[in-house]
Amino acid sequence: MKKIIAAAAAALALAQVAGAQTNLQTFYDFGRNHFTTTLEGFYGDNWGNTFFFIDYDYNQKDSDGVNQAPSGSYMEIARCLNFWGDTALAPLSLQVEYNGLVGVNQNFLFGVDYFLHSDDFANTFNFKLLYKTFSKGVESGLPLQFTFVWGMQNLFGVDGLRFSGFADVWGEKVAAFAEDPTSDKFLKEAGFVFISEPQIWYNVGKLFGCDNLHVGTEIELSCNFAGYDGFKVRPCLGTKWIF
Repeated sequence: MKKIIAAAAAALALAQVAGAQTNLQTFYDFGRNHFTTTLEGFYGDNWGNTFFFIDYDYNQKDSDGVNQAPSGSYMEIARCLNFWGDTALAPLSLQVEYNGLVGVNQNFLFGVDYFLHSDDFANTFNFKLLYKTFSKGVESGLPLQFTFVWGMQNLFGVDGLRFSGFADVWGEKVAAFAEDPTSDKFLKEAGFVFISEPQIWYNVGKLFGCDNLHVGTEIELSCNFAGYDGFKVRPCLGTKWIF
C-alpha cells in the first residue's frame, strides 16, 4: 500500500512556521495499473504534532473488467509529543503510531523522532526509531522500524518545486512469492521489508491563480514488500490539492 508522509517536524518548530494542512492526492500507479487516492493531514500544536493519511486503491473489477469499487484501504496515524521545546532536547519527540491494512494486519509503534532543519525551515529531516508490534501470526526477528522523512522546498531554486518522501525499513519474517503475490509459487523467506516513496511536486496552480493545485510524480522503491520477491520500482503520476 502507498504510504505518503509529509515532512513531519518537531512540535513547536512547525507550529510556529506552518499551520494545519490537509491535502488530497490522486495517483495512477503504472506498476499496478490502477488509481490510488490519499487523504493526508498534518497539524502542529503546543504539545506536539499529529500526522495521518488514508489510502484507497481502486481496483475492484466486475466480470467485464470494469472498475466498480475500492479494492483495499490502508491508514496510518502518528502522534509526536514534545513538552520541552525550550530545552536542548527540543529536536527530540516521543512518538506513538497506529497503522492498519483492511482485512490483513495492524501495527502499533512506539519510539522517538529526531528533527533537523535548515535555518529557514525550507529543508526538514526526521529520523525515527520505533518499536513495532505485529498482528497475531506475524513474526519478527528484530521488531524495530527505522524511518527517514524529508521535505525540501524550492528545489534547485525553482519556486514551487518540492521534493519530499520517506524511507522505512523494519524487521519482519515475510514470504516472497512470484510476480503475483496471490500465487502459490513460494520463492523464499526474508527477514526485513524496505519501502521508500520519493515525490516531486510542482505548484502549477500558482501560474493561474490557484495555489491549491500541484502536479507531480511518486516512485515506489521496495524490497520484500507486499508479498513480492526482491527489489521493485513502481512509478506513479498524480495531482495534489491542498485544502
